[in-house]
Amino acid sequence: MKRQTQGIINGAIAAASYGTNPLFALPLFAAGIGVNSVLFYRYAFAVFIYGLWIFFVKKDSLKITSKEFFPLLFLGLFFSLSSLTLFEAFRYIEAGIACTVLFIYPVIVAVIMALFFKEKVTKTVIFSILLTFTGILMLYNGKPGASLNLYGVCVVLLSALLYALYIVGVKNIKSVKHMKTDKLSFYVMLFGLLVYVFNLKFCTELQIIDKPLLWLCTIALSVFPTIISLETLTIGIKLVGSTTTAVLGALEPLTAILFGIIFFNQHLTVKISVGIALVLCGVIMIITRKKQKTCPLNC
Repeated sequence: MKRQTQGIINGAIAAASYGTNPLFALPLFAAGIGVNSVLFYRYAFAVFIYGLWIFFVKKDSLKITSKEFFPLLFLGLFFSLSSLTLFEAFRYIEAGIACTVLFIYPVIVAVIMALFFKEKVTKTVIFSILLTFTGILMLYNGKPGASLNLYGVCVVLLSALLYALYIVGVKNIKSVKHMKTDKLSFYVMLFGLLVYVFNLKFCTELQIIDKPLLWLCTIALSVFPTIISLETLTIGIKLVGSTTTAVLGALEPLTAILFGIIFFNQHLTVKISVGIALVLCGVIMIITRKKQKTCPLNC
């Protein structure tokens, strides 16, 4: 399989698996489990499960050098804080608005790559971003008269910036760009876990989960939108670049819409159907465009 094809497939899997977040997180929130506790369990189980997989199945070394430590620490903090700020925003604005605003991150990635890494941003990339963003706007079905909290919007924008910095960092930080994806993903999750250990005052305020269904949701939250998503996201970034992988993230809300229709009785309206079509058109444009000679991996 060609490098480009592998990267696109992994980027698509990353987006689709990350889109399962609401399916597994909402039952935990409905049961009264706080954001920090949910995210602690999510990262803790992910580190435990993935660590066992690396050690016993893949039998890879988890040793890192002093030069790799701080870049991995910052990448873990960026990724984890992006999750935390997004969930924090849900307290102030509707989840649909928050997830729509979050998709500004492909634009941030493209701008950072163009300004600091001299990546050529083609007309096709710009148009595909506009097309997918328009589609995602149409996917949002807000409540009439809902107010837009400025603080909530700013928090989402911070989440988008942190996520964009993670995507750019994986591709461009010299000490980690050639690191094995399993080792990189493991340490991102491990260092990301530190955020919630600190927020929960070293787990003294951790809420206990006491129902089998909620434990299943917690494990699924650790596996699908965390381990699988992070691993395939990293592979996608390394193979096809930051900008392409970011645009493929438009598939995330499509997954959420699909689960909403199947499990939460969401109706498939004409507006949502048009939004889905626009998103798919934008993604297809990115997948089928010709690669530029000036940037063989990222354009």
